[in-house]
Amino acid sequence: MKTIEIVVSPTGETRLETKGFSGSSCRDASRLLEEALGERTEERLTPEFHTTQAAGQQVRQQS
Repeated sequence: MKTIEIVVSPTGETRLETKGFSGSSCRDASRLLEEALGERTEERLTPEFHTTQAAGQQVRQQS
């Protein structure tokens, strides 16, 4: 199940947490929310982001 959580701290800072997404699809899904909330100050990528992208890459060598 894909979800996007918006966490608001007592000081008013917001944080988006995406769950259930693979690769960069989380960025596409959260883009509008990020723009509505303001400037991004930090980004932490989950292991799922890196695992999916690495698995999708192929290296071909021609002889």
